[in-house]
Amino acid sequence: MQAIETAPVPTTTPAERAWLTPLELSVLGAIWGASFLFMRVAANDFGPIALVEVRLALGSIALMPLLWRARAQFPLALWPKLALIGAINSALPFLLFAWAAQRAPAGVGAITNAMTVLFTALVGFLFFGEKIGTRRAVALVAGFAGVVVLASSKVAGASIGWAVAAGATASFLYGIGINLVRRHLTGLPPAAVASATLGSAALLTLPFAIATWPQAAIPMKSWVSAALLGILCTGLAFVLYYRLIARIGAARASTVTYLIPLFGVAWAWLLLDEPLTLKMGIAGALILGSVAFSQRAPK
Repeated sequence: MQAIETAPVPTTTPAERAWLTPLELSVLGAIWGASFLFMRVAANDFGPIALVEVRLALGSIALMPLLWRARAQFPLALWPKLALIGAINSALPFLLFAWAAQRAPAGVGAITNAMTVLFTALVGFLFFGEKIGTRRAVALVAGFAGVVVLASSKVAGASIGWAVAAGATASFLYGIGINLVRRHLTGLPPAAVASATLGSAALLTLPFAIATWPQAAIPMKSWVSAALLGILCTGLAFVLYYRLIARIGAARASTVTYLIPLFGVAWAWLLLDEPLTLKMGIAGALILGSVAFSQRAPK
C-alpha cells in the first residue's frame, strides 16, 4: 500500500452505502493484503530491488492514463519534488517490505503496515508542529508495544526481529510521505500523483535493479506474482481507493487499514501454509487496537 491522502468529497446514497461500500472496502483490503503474499512468493527469485522495480514500473503504467489526462497540472519544475516523494513514499518502503518478505512470513509485513496511521501522526507532531493529543499518544505507545512483541517472535525457530524492524521503518516512511503529500501536492489529482511518484521512483531504482538483476531464470509463478503486485496491488487498487474516497471521504476510506493485516495473514495461511503464532496475534491486536483507538472521535 502506497500512502497518499486526499481531501474528502460528497458521499453517496444510503442504499449504495449499505452494500457497495463494505464490498469495495473488503475487496481493497483483500488486494492490498495479497500484496504481502505476492512479495513473499517473488522476493527470493527476483531479489528485493528487481522486484520493486517491476512493481513500480507496472504500477505507474497502470495509472498512466490518469497522469496523461492531468499532465497540464504537472509542470517540469514539480518533478524533482515528485521524485523525492516517490523515493520516500514508494521506492524505499517497497524495498524494505520486499527485503522483509525474504526473511519472515507475509503476515508480519501486513501487521507492521498498520502502523502507518500512527506514524503519520507522530511525524506530523515531530516535524510539522501538529498536535498529537493524549489519545494518539496512548495509541502510539500501545502500537509500539505491539511492534516489540512482534519483533520478539520466532517462526520455525528463527528470529524475525530484523524483518519487523524493516516493516516498521517502511511504515514510518509512509508516515513521512503522507505528510509531504499533504503539504506539497494538495490540489493535484491523487491518482495522477501516484502515477508520477511511482514512475519517478522506478527511474531512480532502475540502475540498481539492472545491477542486481538475477542471473538465474525467474520461475513463472514469481513473474505472475510480480505482475499482480504491480498492476493489481499498486496500480488498479489505487483507482478503487480513490473511487472510495470520492464517494465516502478519506477518513472512512482509510478504515481499509484495519482489513489489510487480516487479509495478509489469511492469504499467507491459506495459500502458503504459513503459521499464525500467538505473538503475531497479540501484536496484531495491539497494533490494530491502537489504530482504532487513535481514530475514535472525542466525545
